[in-house]
Amino acid sequence: MRMCAPASVPLRSGLGALAACSLSACSPATEPAQGPTAREPQVDAPRPERQPASTSETDNCLLLVWQDQETRDERFDLENDAAEGGAISCSTGTTASRFEQVLREIRAAAQADDQAAILRETGLPLLYVDDEGNRRELTDPADIDARFSEVFDDDVLALLRRIDLDGLTVVPDQGAFLELGSVWLVVDRKGGRPRIVTINKQALGEAGFARPPQAPD
Repeated sequence: MRMCAPASVPLRSGLGALAACSLSACSPATEPAQGPTAREPQVDAPRPERQPASTSETDNCLLLVWQDQETRDERFDLENDAAEGGAISCSTGTTASRFEQVLREIRAAAQADDQAAILRETGLPLLYVDDEGNRRELTDPADIDARFSEVFDDDVLALLRRIDLDGLTVVPDQGAFLELGSVWLVVDRKGGRPRIVTINKQALGEAGFARPPQAPD
């Protein structure tokens, strides 16, 4: 089940170079992605609508992204490029197969309670939003390590154990999120590996309320 839009989620700005693969500007003449440089702390994510890019636009975005990947899974990328909010390749600057690999490894790390492996999937700076909405940018790996049990508490680990590609929503030039913006992932270069850049426990609480109750067995 795909989520529709996050409520009051922190986003990374400075991804203008990823416009090379945006839905509105996807052409071979554009420059490669340069990666995020800053975040705007009080920005609500735009509400993504399911308006899939044309086949030619998607193919162009994938071709641009594949040029920067030494290995690729073309069949998987073509079959799974569509996500809530648009095409993964056009919106994020990387491919569905890269997201699939990263999400699989995040799930495995969370299931094993492997702190080191989870930290390897985390980018810097990491924007942490606590249950009360207080925001803090963690810029030092040692700081993240010291606050690991607070940032990656039981609720966040439970989320990481179940995230998958089907729950991904993309926002052009901003990245991709899961569970109403509880987790955001971005890439720092075109064709690169997505990394966790935001943990939003306030949004996770809202996602918990928004999730329909499971039917009894």
